[in-house]
Amino acid sequence: MTLEQFKKRIAKIPDGPGVYFFLGKNKKVLYIGKATSLRDRTRSYFAKDLNVVRSPLIVKMVADAVTLEWRQTDSVLEALILEASLVKTHKPKANTDLKDDKSWNYVVVTREDYPRVLVVRGKNIEQEFPAKTRGYTFGPFPHGLQLQAAMKLIRKIFPYRDKCVPNSGKRCFNAQLGLCPGVCSGEITQAEYRRIVRHIVLLFQGKKKELLQTLGREMKAAAKAEQFEDAKRLRGQLFALTHIQDISLIKDEYRAYGAAGRSMRIEAYDVAHLGGTSTVGVMTVVEDGVANKNEYRKFTIRTAKGGDDTGALREILSRRLGHDEWPLPKLIAVDGSTAQISAAEKLLASLGIQIPVVGVVKDEKHRPREIRGSREHVAGRERDILLANAEAHRFAIGFHRKRSRKEMGLY
Repeated sequence: MTLEQFKKRIAKIPDGPGVYFFLGKNKKVLYIGKATSLRDRTRSYFAKDLNVVRSPLIVKMVADAVTLEWRQTDSVLEALILEASLVKTHKPKANTDLKDDKSWNYVVVTREDYPRVLVVRGKNIEQEFPAKTRGYTFGPFPHGLQLQAAMKLIRKIFPYRDKCVPNSGKRCFNAQLGLCPGVCSGEITQAEYRRIVRHIVLLFQGKKKELLQTLGREMKAAAKAEQFEDAKRLRGQLFALTHIQDISLIKDEYRAYGAAGRSMRIEAYDVAHLGGTSTVGVMTVVEDGVANKNEYRKFTIRTAKGGDDTGALREILSRRLGHDEWPLPKLIAVDGSTAQISAAEKLLASLGIQIPVVGVVKDEKHRPREIRGSREHVAGRERDILLANAEAHRFAIGFHRKRSRKEMGLY
C-alpha cells in the first residue's frame, strides 16, 4: 500500500476514540494501538519526523504494513480495555518486542469470598498470585500510567476492595472516601459485593452492552422492592457508564503523543549510590523550559555493578527506551563528561535512534562548570539543560535516601 493509499484510508477513519491495527501481508496483525482520536493518531505515523519521535521498531512496522483497520469505542477507557484484550489475543510482534511483557501491568480479580481488584506487574503475577488464587486476569496493559487513571475512574463507578480485611468492624480509608463499599465494616453482604465485582468483570471483558442491561434490570428490581437508595446508586452507575468522563486518560495521551511533536522535550539522567550500594537512577523532563514532574521516572539498578555509573546509565536508558508509549526527547542531558556522553550515544546508535546528547560537568562542589556537546544543540538551551540536570540530581538523591532507609529497615 503506497503512502497516498494510506492517506486516503486515514481520511475515512473517524475522529473519535478507539483501537487501530496495522496489518501486513495475509492480514497479519503487526501492531495494535489505542487513541483518543483515531484519525489524528494514525496520521501521526506518516509524519516526516517519524524516525525521530518513534522507535526504529515502529518505523519498520509502518514500512511493512499493507493496510490499516480500526474499531471505534465510546470512550478512551473502553479503548484502553479493548487494546489490552486484542494485544493478548493477537500478540503483534511490534507490541511484544517494544516491551517485555513482564514489565506490563495486569488487572487481577482474586478468588476469595470478597474478591480484591488489583493492578499487578507481569513479573510478579505468578509469584504473588498463582493461577488457583486468581478468579480473572485482564491484560497486558502497555500504558501503566493510563491504567492507573482508568482504575481510579472505574473505582468511582464501582467501589471495590483492594487491601482491607472483610468484616473487621472498622471502615478502611477507601471506604471513608467512597471507594470501598464497606467490605471491611460489614456494610455489604457477600452476595451484594459479588454483584459489584461481576459488573467490573463485564466491563473488562468488553461486554458493555450486557453490563448496561444488567444494571438496568437491577435498578428496576430495586425500585420495585422500594429499595430506593440502591435504585439511585444503580441509576448513577448507568449514567456514569454512558457518559464516561475520562479526561485524565485524554490528558495522559496528549502528553504521550500530541505534545511529542510540538514541544522541546529535554530528558536528564542521573545515578545515585553510596559506595556502590543501593544504586538507583532517575529521569527528569523539562518541556519548553518547565519541569514536567508528572513525567519523572525512577529506576532501581538491577544489572550494573556497584560503582559502575556508565553501566547504570546504559541500563536506565535501555529500560527507558523500551517504553514506546513515552514520547522520545529532542535532547538528552547526562550528568558527567566524555564517558557518560559516549555511553549514551553508543546505546542510542545501537538502537538506531538519533537523539543528541550533552553532558553537564561539575566542579568539586558539584556545581555546574560547563555543558559539553554540540554547540548547535546547547546554544540557547543552557538554562533548560541545567534545570533538567539539577532536577535529576535532586530527584536521584531523594530516591536514593528513601531506598537506603528502606533497606536498613528504618521504615
